[in-house]
Amino acid sequence: MDTIRLGATGPITSRIGLGCMGMSDLYGPADRAESLATLGAALGAGITLLDTGDFYGMGHNEMLIAEALRRRGGEKPLLSVKFGALRGPDGSWIGFDGRPQFVKTSAAYTLKRLGVEAIDIYRPARLDPNVPVEETIGAIAELVEKGYVRHIGLSEVGSETIRRATAVHPIADLQIEYSLISRGIESGVLDTCRELGIAITAYGVLSRGLISGHWDAARGIAAGDFRGRSPRFQGDNLDQNLRLVEALRAVAAGRGASVAQIAIAWVLSRGDDIVPLVGARRRDRLDEALGALDLTLSPADLAAIEAAAPADAAAGSRYDAHQMAMLDSERG
Repeated sequence: MDTIRLGATGPITSRIGLGCMGMSDLYGPADRAESLATLGAALGAGITLLDTGDFYGMGHNEMLIAEALRRRGGEKPLLSVKFGALRGPDGSWIGFDGRPQFVKTSAAYTLKRLGVEAIDIYRPARLDPNVPVEETIGAIAELVEKGYVRHIGLSEVGSETIRRATAVHPIADLQIEYSLISRGIESGVLDTCRELGIAITAYGVLSRGLISGHWDAARGIAAGDFRGRSPRFQGDNLDQNLRLVEALRAVAAGRGASVAQIAIAWVLSRGDDIVPLVGARRRDRLDEALGALDLTLSPADLAAIEAAAPADAAAGSRYDAHQMAMLDSERG
C-alpha cells in the first residue's frame, strides 16, 4: 500500500481510506459481522485511515470501530472523526453545533467510545452558521494543545471558510465529495487547498453506489436509506445517470476493470494530494475498490472517461434542497 502525507502538516496515510458510515447508518440495514470482518480486512490490506462521525448511528459507528481495533490488536490506524451534526431520537437532522463547549464535550464522548487517548483528525461535519469558524477551530486547537487531538480537518466548506480556519491553526485536509459526477471542488476549492497545503479526503467517490456499476433502475431502496430522498436516484434523473454508468462500463471493459475501479482510479489520478474514501461495507466490495490501486490510467483512458461522463453531466443535485442549503462548500 502506497502512503502519502495529508497536506503540508498532516499525518502519513494510506493512499486510500475507508469510510465507515454505511456500517452503522443511512444506507439501510448493515450486517454487523460482515462490517467487523470488512474493517479487519481493510486494516490487513494496509489501509491506515478510517473515517467516521460521532453521529453515525449516534455513536454506534465509533463503538463498532473500537471493537474491530480490539479484535485486531497491534498498531492503531488513523481515526478521522466528524462532529457537530445534531439528530433527534428518530434520526432526523436538526442542525449543527460548532460552539466551543460542544466541540469539547463531543471530543470527550468520542475518546471514550473509541477507547483512544487522542483523535488523529478532528473536524466539524458542517459549518455552523451561528458560530464563527474561528471559534470552532480555536476550540479544536485547544484540544490539540492538550493532546486530545493530533490534527485538524474541515468538511464541506468553501474557500473563504478554509482561509479563515487556516489563519487559526494549520489544517491537514478538507473532506468533501468528489467524484466523476460531483466535481464542484474544481471551481475554486481545490485550488485554495493546494495553495494552502491542505489535502483532500474525497468521499462519495462512487456517488453512494450510483456509479459503482452495481446499481440498476429496478433496485429497491430500503427504509432508512437516505438515497430514497436523493435527487440523483429518482425517476428520470436516475435513468440519465445510469446511462453515464453504461458509458463508463464500456471504458472499464476495455481495461479489464470494473466501473467502480475506473471511478476510483479517476479520483486517484487527480493528484497525490487527494485520498479517496471508499465506503465498502462488505469484503467483496473492499477487494474491488482496492483493485483500483493497480489501475494506472493513460491519457487515452482519461479522455475516454471524460467523454463517457463529462463534468456536469449528472442529473440532480448531490443532496436534497434542505441538505444542499447547509453546504458552505456550495457557496464557493
